[in-house]
Amino acid sequence: MSALGHYIEEQGIATVAIALIRPQAEHTKPPRALWVPFELGRPLGPPNDPAFQRRVILAALGLLGETAGPVVIVDYPEDDPREAADPNWRPPAEAARLDGADGAALAAALMAEMRALAPAYAGSCTERGRSMVGLSGLAPAGFGDYIAAWLRGEMPPSPAADMSPALALRFAIDDLKAYTLEAGLAGHARPSSRQLGDWLWNDSAAGAAIRALRARFLASGDDREKAVAGFFVPALRIPPGG
Repeated sequence: MSALGHYIEEQGIATVAIALIRPQAEHTKPPRALWVPFELGRPLGPPNDPAFQRRVILAALGLLGETAGPVVIVDYPEDDPREAADPNWRPPAEAARLDGADGAALAAALMAEMRALAPAYAGSCTERGRSMVGLSGLAPAGFGDYIAAWLRGEMPPSPAADMSPALALRFAIDDLKAYTLEAGLAGHARPSSRQLGDWLWNDSAAGAAIRALRARFLASGDDREKAVAGFFVPALRIPPGG
């Protein structure tokens, strides 16, 4: 969209972009952009906060009168108020210490963690009245078993006729991430997305299992496996050189 802005402006129409990744905006050099320090997928800030979102929109529209170009990138001054950590929140499962664990150990730890999280996940679904789990078409026990089989070095057939095994694994992993994060939302505490993400990727068996499968798929000679591996772990959670 940043690059497209230049073509639109050549037709005499002023543009402004809202950028979530500043280095990307600096690379594509939009005519005008407002960089916002929010979570990916939330360009206007927290959901259900129209006053905050209106301030973001007005700040972006205010750049339409900026003529200092050819490239203008302005930082939005407010952080997402919901990104403040909740000191009362505790993960619903004990931290997993799985450094150096082999695939079988990861599979066992993952299944044990999913069983431990089941009450919290069920409570979260009741409290919020919804769940993002369901992309794989499998119940939690089913996608857990499917992921565990891959961790043990097996190549299980796809549970869906219209999906390859690698694509089915990608959707199973999406369901696992949703299951784990939604379990973390159960109860009265309100953890920030960073708190939840830190727990998932640094301290849970789910995170360790997903990272292990990403590494395995990236090292695979199968181009389909390499392609889906890019969806396993968010870019912001991949260390430099990882």
